[in-house]
Amino acid sequence: MEFRCRLASANGHIVEGVYAADNEARLRHELEEKGLYVLSLQPKHAVAGISLRLPQRSSVNVREFLVFNQELATLLKAGMPLVQSLDLLKRRVTAPAFKTVLTDIHEKVRSGTALSDAFGAHGELFSRVYVASLLAGERSGNLDAVLRRYVEYTKIISTLKRKIVSAMAYPAILILLALVLVSIIVLKVIPAFSDFYASFGADLPLITRIIVGASEFIRTQFVLILVAIGAVTFAVFGWIRRPGQKARFDHLVLRVPLVGPVAQKFATTQMARTLATLLGGGLPLVNALDIAANSVGNQFMAQQLGVVSARVREGESFAAALEARGVFPDVAVKMAEVGESTGALQDMLNTVADFYDEEIATNMERFITLVEPVLLVIIGIVLAGVLLALYMPLFQLTSVMAG
Repeated sequence: MEFRCRLASANGHIVEGVYAADNEARLRHELEEKGLYVLSLQPKHAVAGISLRLPQRSSVNVREFLVFNQELATLLKAGMPLVQSLDLLKRRVTAPAFKTVLTDIHEKVRSGTALSDAFGAHGELFSRVYVASLLAGERSGNLDAVLRRYVEYTKIISTLKRKIVSAMAYPAILILLALVLVSIIVLKVIPAFSDFYASFGADLPLITRIIVGASEFIRTQFVLILVAIGAVTFAVFGWIRRPGQKARFDHLVLRVPLVGPVAQKFATTQMARTLATLLGGGLPLVNALDIAANSVGNQFMAQQLGVVSARVREGESFAAALEARGVFPDVAVKMAEVGESTGALQDMLNTVADFYDEEIATNMERFITLVEPVLLVIIGIVLAGVLLALYMPLFQLTSVMAG
């Protein structure tokens, strides 16, 4: 299996390339043994971190996976041995793919493999945050609490994502309906009016001629237009898939008005929530930063967090390294500084995540409040302009006939 990697050497140089390995966990281990810091790693056939290989895509249902972890934490807290707990839970799983994976994990654990290593062997299915949480739980001897913390972390991140998608749904539906309506007018209604006016042989107003000409061009070149749109879309996605370009694209996203601040805050809450979860499990800050960099969806922010990890590894404070990058919000930097100085970094990171969760929700509400009327006004103006252009010649013909 091939992976696209972005690596940092000990002297700070960034290296990008494609590497082959049996799985992600093994490749990370091999690269770290060579003294390289992994800034990002994803399957070669992936866009925006999502694999295009169908057998590996969403093979484990998120809801079922969370239920499994909740039940595993409950059984462990009740005192049931890990091997027996896995054996019981794998029998209750109904999804064939997940059942097969759990059977393999159960066999490995029963033969003496650590639970984190057993899940890490299926790195294409389970996130590094989860595997690292298991490792932290094993080291601290408090695996059930770590599992509960991971479940809570996943629920909060998933809820935030659903809120963002829900907020964007209504504007997207409005735009789609407007495009459908305009397409019907351009492809069906305008040609009928054009034929009707042609039978009179009268001169049409300029705006009507423009509308009719545009409709004629779109109808005659419809296939060519679709091909051009498809080619541009393919070229953009192809550019994004190239190593390093996704980070540049995400950097551009951060500069987009309205969208950029929300993307920055969402990446910050992902970073803070992940770090708090891993630190709460007993993982060292440097290791937690390496893993958190891979959990952030925005690749530019993830890249910057990877640099922060390298600086912290060299002895610089976490807050100072964050501030030096200049891409993380000031509130997050200041609260990290307070957390480091008071020894309560985990609590401060959770506070940062909660703060930006509320900020995102507020910003999305404001965005919808602003966008909905603006879209309705724009759609109304466009439709009114088209209808006016179509009916204006009728008004002129009526006045001529009346005269």
